[in-house]
Amino acid sequence: MAEPGAAGYVTLGEAAKMLGVSSDTLRRWDRSGKLRAKRDERNRRLVSLEEVRRLGASPERHRTGDELSARNRFPGVVRSIEVEGVIGIVEIEAGPHRITSVITRDAIEELGLVEGAEATALVKSTDVMVIRG
Repeated sequence: MAEPGAAGYVTLGEAAKMLGVSSDTLRRWDRSGKLRAKRDERNRRLVSLEEVRRLGASPERHRTGDELSARNRFPGVVRSIEVEGVIGIVEIEAGPHRITSVITRDAIEELGLVEGAEATALVKSTDVMVIRG
C-alpha cells in the first residue's frame, strides 16, 4: 500500500492491478486528464481509492482477467518455456492453435508455469497474456 501518510490512496501499480490495466496506461490517463492522481514527496503518483472506484474497479479485489470476452481466451497446455535473462517465451497449445507469448521471468515464476501445466492465453489486440488454469 501507499505511504502511511497517504490514507485512502494506493500506488499507481496497485491501482493498475485493481483496474486490470498496465501502469503505463494509468500514466497516459493521468497525462490526458482521464485519471486524477497526486504526487507524494518522492514524486510518485498516488491514486485515491475513490478514483479507482470511479474508474470501475473494486479496491477489495484484484482482477484476474475474468472481465475479458470468452472469445479472447484460449485454454490449453504449456508446451514449451524458454527463459533468457529477464524475458521468457511461453508456448501454449490450445486445441489446434499454438500461441506464443513473451512475458517476464518473474511472471513465469509467479504463475508457476512449467511444461505440461494448464494455462490460458488471453489475447487482447496484439498482446497475448498468460494466466494459470
